[in-house]
Amino acid sequence: MSLVDWSRGQFALTALYHWLFVPLTLGLSFIVAIMETIYVKTGDEAWKKITKFWMTIFGINFAIGVATGIILEFEFGTNWSKYSWFVGDIFGAPLAIEGLLAFFMESTFIAVMFFGWEKVSKKFHLAASWLTAIGSNLSALWILIANAWMQNPVGMHFNPDTARNEMTDFAAVALSPTAINKFLHTITEAYVLAALAVLAISAWYLLKGRHVLMAKRSIMVGSVFGLIGILMTIYTGDGSAQQVFKTQPVKFASMEALYEGEAGAPLVGFGIMGKEVPGEPGHHPFSVRIAFPGMLSFLAAHDAKAYVPGLKDLIYGNEEHGILSFQEKADKGYVAIQTLKELKEAKENDPQKYKELRAKFEDPQWMNTYFKYFGYGYYKGEDPALLLPNVSMTFYSFHLMVILGFWFLLVFLLSLWWGIKDNLAHRKLFLWLLVWTGPLAWVATEMGWITAEVGRQPWIIQDLMPHMAAVSNISASTVQVTFWLFTLTFTILAIAELKIMFKQINLGPKDGGQ
Repeated sequence: MSLVDWSRGQFALTALYHWLFVPLTLGLSFIVAIMETIYVKTGDEAWKKITKFWMTIFGINFAIGVATGIILEFEFGTNWSKYSWFVGDIFGAPLAIEGLLAFFMESTFIAVMFFGWEKVSKKFHLAASWLTAIGSNLSALWILIANAWMQNPVGMHFNPDTARNEMTDFAAVALSPTAINKFLHTITEAYVLAALAVLAISAWYLLKGRHVLMAKRSIMVGSVFGLIGILMTIYTGDGSAQQVFKTQPVKFASMEALYEGEAGAPLVGFGIMGKEVPGEPGHHPFSVRIAFPGMLSFLAAHDAKAYVPGLKDLIYGNEEHGILSFQEKADKGYVAIQTLKELKEAKENDPQKYKELRAKFEDPQWMNTYFKYFGYGYYKGEDPALLLPNVSMTFYSFHLMVILGFWFLLVFLLSLWWGIKDNLAHRKLFLWLLVWTGPLAWVATEMGWITAEVGRQPWIIQDLMPHMAAVSNISASTVQVTFWLFTLTFTILAIAELKIMFKQINLGPKDGGQ
């Protein structure tokens, strides 16, 4: 497992660093476009100065986000080559569209956005800013579609001759409920992060008595943009939770550390978990728990009396509710794996047997009975605990994200209200809260990704491929060396980016500003 663990660690490291930069650029791109729209509509030169300042902050983050993103895509080929083969054209198609359409779109218009101020008309420059923002967000769309397919594989057919999954329905892949909710939830949380960054920097200016007009106007735009963003994040979070309940029940139970399934399951508002019970994998009794009766059932199925399976149900099965046990799924998956092996042997030596076995992979009923659990076959005879994620990490990450989300909602409401009243400059304590809430936005968004990715372990493709079957045939020491090299490189890049950004913030608008 050393190779698997180091490969997972390296990808997680790259992804977490990548997501330090990306959400700020996604949100700032639209905030900049909105500010420039106000400038073009009003002709007020102060808005132009404000736009240019935030455009600079956007540009500083954009370059490093691109660099880490490219490394992420290369890692699929270097560390996860068996995965890359198994997913066939399904995973590659959205990434190819992202590169050919969205990335080229934003790369083209970002040049006009930064260097075309005095070279093109106001309206053309404004169009370039909006197209850059749209292109940046389209990049996220296709990447998140690819990730959503890993969480809920749809629109495909397995080709036993090549051992590859092939796309049969592009619309099903791109428009699955999982993909739609994942994109909307992720993109709106990026808008929240960018808005909070704008508020934090602007609050710092107000505390220092610098660039007061710019700060006040930026807070108004950031508050409105952020309030819309956080309301959409909460709404799409509800949709995402329902999809997780339907397609990833183990993750859903882990998010609430729910061991015993029940109807009218309570939602934990706050909890401190105890040690895992020996012999009961995934069972962490709470030392402290504040829960709301029936709310988890309502979150899962919009029915306060709905039955929510716990980890015990999902490991050992629950016949009453039609839930197969881990062992039953492993037995079915093992049949699919052995059938595939027999087919490969028969292809060379026994044409008639090959034809019979090949027909099974064309039979929807057989596929739904056996191939559906293909990945479980790797765990036949193994400890059921291997099928569980880190429950405590998933639970704490999810709840910290939710708590911070409601704090952000309160922050946006107060900043908008006091901004309208034009008395924010006198509320020193609240301004300091804004400054320190900015970094919490990064904590919340990283917790969201930890919930999504740790919560679905050990699957790289839900139910079809575990991580141990997906790694490349390379030595663990090779991955260890690159892990530490990436750690050093990304840390240097992050420090350099922060120094440049803080220096720019300290300088303020290049051409003055009030």
